Amino acid sequence: MTTKLNDKKGVKNVVAFGASSSANSINRTLALYAASQIKDVEVVALDLNAYEMPIYSQDRENESGIPQLALDFLKQIGEADGVIVSLAEHNGAYSAAFKNILDWASRARKKMDVWQNKPMLLMATSPGGRGGATVHGLAKSLFPHMAAKISGEMILPGYYDNFDVKKGITNSTLQSDFEKALTLFETAVFASEVE
Repeated sequence: MTTKLNDKKGVKNVVAFGASSSANSINRTLALYAASQIKDVEVVALDLNAYEMPIYSQDRENESGIPQLALDFLKQIGEADGVIVSLAEHNGAYSAAFKNILDWASRARKKMDVWQNKPMLLMATSPGGRGGATVHGLAKSLFPHMAAKISGEMILPGYYDNFDVKKGITNSTLQSDFEKALTLFETAVFASEVE
């Protein structure tokens, strides 16, 4: 399922999602908040639950091929001008739901270019003091090999202490870090307009 938060013609298209299947994902909230701070974009909010597929295995791929849902996910990325993803950290790594989507999607692309050279704002948050730093570091090292152009990045530690659903990021230092990361991402998304 995708949700369009804006519906303006002739504007950039940004896909935003939290890399978690939780209905109350704080990472989804953060990703959508970040997207809402960009002017003149159409935001497509992805829900990972809409891309639930069997656990990847080579045997399953040989028997049944690539699930349509993996192709649908790739299509959403391909149609985007930029991607905002905020990573949930499960035992120091990706959530199982997100890892499974990556596994299937990477098999559908011969060059493993899941992110299709789209500018990316890479984020992570958690209730703890590290804010998902381990999974963020994992993605930062891996995603460029999957054709991500990480244009901005930000870790938000202590989500419940530093974020308010109505006010956004409440810590001034973290807000400054966020603004810098968002500006870098925005510049990359809109760069094609000035080339």
